[in-house]
Amino acid sequence: MSTENSDTVAEIVVQWGRERPDLDASPLLVIGRMARLTELLDLRLRPPFAEAGLGNGDFDVIAALRRRGQPYTLSPGQLSNALLVTTGAITKRLDRLQARRLIDRHVSDRDARARLVHLTPEGVSLVDQLIETHFANERDLLAGLSGQERRQLGALLGRLALSLEDHSVTSSALVT
Repeated sequence: MSTENSDTVAEIVVQWGRERPDLDASPLLVIGRMARLTELLDLRLRPPFAEAGLGNGDFDVIAALRRRGQPYTLSPGQLSNALLVTTGAITKRLDRLQARRLIDRHVSDRDARARLVHLTPEGVSLVDQLIETHFANERDLLAGLSGQERRQLGALLGRLALSLEDHSVTSSALVT
């Protein structure tokens, strides 16, 4: 399955090449595969979080708080920015996590209008337990690549992400 012609995306590119030879369908070899990999990775990475009773994105919130370091506190806006999701999505996640006593919310000492989210000791314990499983899963999923290939792929994906983020910033600046 390691050859270019042995996967579904490559077959789609071949089909488009036959049907519309005037078009370059080769970007699909990257974009289509990335989309498919996203689905496959999600299917393989989600079960430990679901087994721990966490909904989609819940682990991301408590992990963001944990990796922040002591005192494991961020504002909802900071969490929204760190996780690249809307504040509405953060609020729903925070409600679920607070109900499980994995986080608590309180008023900031510096600004009575501001709320802060704090990871509880139970939350710290759960993150520390799950992150070991999560990193092991990620290592297993990348086992088909050598260390050099992982570094190379990581660098290429980083470059692609930066170019897309730069383009997004440039495009939004033109709209305003």
